[in-house]
Amino acid sequence: MTSSPNSSPNATGPKRNSLGLRIWHWANSGLVLAQLMTILFLFVIVKVKTLAPEFSKVLADQGVAIAPDKLRGLTRIVAHRIWDWHIWIGITISVLLAYRVLVSFRQRGGQRTAAKLARLKSRVAAGEPGSTKAVWVRYSYRAFYVVLAVMVVTGMILVFEDNFRSIEHTMKEIHEFSMYVVLAFVVAHIVGVFRAEVTDEPGITSDMINGGEPVEEA
Repeated sequence: MTSSPNSSPNATGPKRNSLGLRIWHWANSGLVLAQLMTILFLFVIVKVKTLAPEFSKVLADQGVAIAPDKLRGLTRIVAHRIWDWHIWIGITISVLLAYRVLVSFRQRGGQRTAAKLARLKSRVAAGEPGSTKAVWVRYSYRAFYVVLAVMVVTGMILVFEDNFRSIEHTMKEIHEFSMYVVLAFVVAHIVGVFRAEVTDEPGITSDMINGGEPVEEA
């Protein structure tokens, strides 16, 4: 049986984005967004620091006079509940990050990050339009993994802060800074993917859902 001249020898090979990578991508995306939502609730939507005066005012309207400082314990319950979610989401992200490392060792052929980067660099050498930007995007992913790892490690140190009192303040500052970097990356990533979808890379989102075209094995 002869093959069609239009058929690819890699038609049944591994897809560009492996199942493991796709699972990590969407699970991690959901958890990072959920983590950012806990911060949004604490400091923007709920504003825990202003709850006591607001509770006091509402109770006063009902004829119950309780000073705001007497309601601090109630507002702390709300804050602690949200922080509990923040901590557990962070722990889950740390597990997923370890899973991502495992996935990287299981990539095959053209699925490997190094192989993808090599193909992009060859396109740059050939003068293909947009290839330089694609290389920088690939490097930005690597930077994101590093920042995410820093956020996870500093977050875990803060969870067990009783054992790290001497560096607690420094870790908190690094953790907060890395959170802002992750937030900036998330926004840039969403904007960049949307732009790519409507311009030169239609189907980039569906590729991260169905795996994309097959790639050659090394």
